[in-house]
Amino acid sequence: MASSRRQPRSRPETLLRRREILDAAIDIFGSKGFTGGTLQDIADQVGMTHAGILHHFGSKDQLLLEVLAHRDETDVAHLEGKHIPDGLALFRHLVMTAFLNAQRGGIVQAYAVLSAESVTDDHPGREFFQRRYTTLRSEVSHAFRVVCTEQGVDNESNIDDAAAAILAVMDGMQVQWLLDPTAVDLGRASEFAIEAILAGILRPQPSVLIEPAHSP
Repeated sequence: MASSRRQPRSRPETLLRRREILDAAIDIFGSKGFTGGTLQDIADQVGMTHAGILHHFGSKDQLLLEVLAHRDETDVAHLEGKHIPDGLALFRHLVMTAFLNAQRGGIVQAYAVLSAESVTDDHPGREFFQRRYTTLRSEVSHAFRVVCTEQGVDNESNIDDAAAAILAVMDGMQVQWLLDPTAVDLGRASEFAIEAILAGILRPQPSVLIEPAHSP
């Protein structure tokens, strides 16, 4: 007589279920934020129980960290070594990412909401975003230095500011695009800004914003 005991899920089924939960969490956290979105909201979306979500991820905080890691993995999944490139290729990758993001509003929305929330006290994603920005600023700064070396440019004093500016432009552009996708071309506007900042490092010009001192 065959046993009626339920067989455990195979690993592929488990991985698929986890991916479904992550996708639902991206949707819920993106629309309601981490605080407003509940595990029950996520469970309802994937046809599970609250306990079922905890079985896969342990806690809401851990699920958030998995969502953030999943988002970063998605960005580099198509790259050799699954890591962003260096030098000029890095800036091309950033532009390509902006165009790609215009096709995946859910992930962009979740990232924008969660990164903004992370500045609040005791937010479980705060350390993740602090570490992420520190790493990205370092990688973009290094890419600037590689390009400058290749082109014989000495503009070290502005490189770290330029790296922070590129990240700020990309994230800020996403917010504008989320609020009104018809008014902002996310890919094209991001490309323009990245090109302008890169040109500012490679071909520095006197500031047009600071009035020259008048002779007495």
